[in-house]
Amino acid sequence: VQLQASGGGLVQAGGSLRLSCTASIRTFISTSVMGWFRQGPGKEREFVAAIRWFDDNTYYSDSVKGRFAISRDNAKKTVYLQMNSLKPEDTAVYYCAQAVGIATITNDDEYDYWGQGTLVTVSS
Repeated sequence: VQLQASGGGLVQAGGSLRLSCTASIRTFISTSVMGWFRQGPGKEREFVAAIRWFDDNTYYSDSVKGRFAISRDNAKKTVYLQMNSLKPEDTAVYYCAQAVGIATITNDDEYDYWGQGTLVTVSS
């Protein structure tokens, strides 16, 4: 398994969750960008957040900017997605994804490996 996502669950609106994505050492050291995507019920998969390895620049979709934060822990080979002020519309399966080389960070087609997904359910 290249990427292992975890941390999903059921939370009330306004609450917080932290998702984790742990990579194998080979995957981790070959990364140029690690991203989080999500797919809600009946929706297309969409970009949520990403972190670029060489300068730690972070990127967010407009819908989560100011509420979510992506970070990484090199020692643990893990990328986190801290989700605060959760809303019912954040309900989705969240996937982490790794890219070795990438041009458009928000384009899921450019990511090479995907985790198995973790379900986040936000109740109103």
